Amino acid sequence: MSSGEITVTQIRSSIGSKPKTRGTLRALGLGRIGKTNTLPDRPEIRGMIARVPHLIEVRDGAEKASD
Repeated sequence: MSSGEITVTQIRSSIGSKPKTRGTLRALGLGRIGKTNTLPDRPEIRGMIARVPHLIEVRDGAEKASD
């Protein structure tokens, strides 16, 4: 938790996924491949990310700033 924000990008489709998985993506502000959202780095968000690691790519705010 070095940075206060993390960036999540959807890299795979949610077609064929369970409704709960699709709901988690929507809660993260995603819905299409390539869509990116910046979220606060909190335990609730980390828990949602842990449910769909196969569909998203996560970057810490510090990594994004240095790129």
